[in-house]
Amino acid sequence: MDAKELKALVSLLEDDELRPQIEERIFSMGNEVIPFLEEEWGASFDASVQERIEEIVHTLQFNLLKERLHAWKTSESDDLLKGMWLIATYQYPDLSLEKITRDFEQLYYEIWANFEPKAHPYDQVKTISHTLFSKLRFKANTAHFHSPANSMINSVFESKRGNPIALSVIYMLVAQKLKMPVFGVNLPNFFIITYIDEAKELQFYINAFNRGLIFTKQDIDHYLGQININPHPRFYQPCTHTDIIARVLRNLIISFEKLDEHHKADEVKQLLAIFGD
Repeated sequence: MDAKELKALVSLLEDDELRPQIEERIFSMGNEVIPFLEEEWGASFDASVQERIEEIVHTLQFNLLKERLHAWKTSESDDLLKGMWLIATYQYPDLSLEKITRDFEQLYYEIWANFEPKAHPYDQVKTISHTLFSKLRFKANTAHFHSPANSMINSVFESKRGNPIALSVIYMLVAQKLKMPVFGVNLPNFFIITYIDEAKELQFYINAFNRGLIFTKQDIDHYLGQININPHPRFYQPCTHTDIIARVLRNLIISFEKLDEHHKADEVKQLLAIFGD
């Protein structure tokens, strides 16, 4: 179908009776039609047609995101940065992975310049924390804790504000690129990082939401006691990348529900269902 025929097809969206068939025909063309639809949106003076174009474009983009997220879970889950990028494309569909990768690499080199590979792990962690939180001024977004932006890695890179899991992900991605055995840990109502070197029988924990504070297993025991939850091995050991992405999605659901954006919350629930939750 050429541009002229597509233009005629879009013009028929004004007809309520024909609309279902027209939308079905447009959906069948796939994401290749999105740039044309965006042009038609800009050229239209009919608010109702613009709204219908927006709905079609969003549906196409959302279906693509579901396909990409399923593919990530199936064969690309070793790439956590890509998983975080995919989540961000829910709000920012034009966001490129290349942009996120550049932002991460710039952050990494800032920390790498001050990093000493032979230092004690405690000192290595303190170097990362100092650079990330003091020099680069990343911090916890306590004022707007439930903002959806806290879960969008592009927004966290730009604002330097995030929730526990977003800050932890950035921290651990940098640390892992520096060859440190650092991983995420799913705690109830919170997310932390663990440094674990079984060969040296060394394990401790890092709170990225509190400027990289180092703490111990006993501190986790105390935390669980305060919230009346029995200890479980999963509260002390590394979780998977798919666990992390699923938790980010759960956080997003809560964020949208608190904003009364229930349609978005329901869509994110569809994304979470990909992970079996």
